[in-house]
Amino acid sequence: MATTSSSSTHSTHSTSAAGSGWSTKRIAVTALFCAVAAICTLVLEFPILPGVTWLQYDPSGIVALLAGFFFGPATGAVVSIIPYFVHFATAGGVYGMLMAVLATFSLVMPASLVYKKNHTMRGAIAGMVLGGIICLAACIVGNLIVTPLYAGMSVDAVVALIVPALLPFNIFKIVINCVVAGLLLKPASKAIGVAGPSEK
Repeated sequence: MATTSSSSTHSTHSTSAAGSGWSTKRIAVTALFCAVAAICTLVLEFPILPGVTWLQYDPSGIVALLAGFFFGPATGAVVSIIPYFVHFATAGGVYGMLMAVLATFSLVMPASLVYKKNHTMRGAIAGMVLGGIICLAACIVGNLIVTPLYAGMSVDAVVALIVPALLPFNIFKIVINCVVAGLLLKPASKAIGVAGPSEK
């Protein structure tokens, strides 16, 4: 009887969304996530701070977070990067693509790694808090390095934008992505038939 229970537990774990294998379903759903994220970057961009219209938000980060939670960090990385190449190929803008990839990747990877080890709602929240802190730091440092190269601004000019524009924009973006992803985690996992967060 004990052997049967152990086998059942192993079977359930082996078919979980964050398993190591790339099943046909995982590949198909990953492609779907990439397509949805690409659409978000192309048609759902909008400013969230008045007077700073060049800082555009799109919900692709939510899609990447869910992909990382459902199928693990590797899938999260794919959905954090591939859609922005589609955006670059159709809308142009190396600067925007680099910053978008940096922001999404630095949020999704820590969040999905923590959630992979602690497959609970608490683990998801802890992962998003850690990812949010890392993402915020990465975005500020990234702007200090990338913006002067591609936007023709001095480092001092970028530094002057940190408090009035860059910090609030990135904080709003991170909070929106994490709150919406957290709210969608359980219902979306049921909708696509993958393991959601456990109750423990």
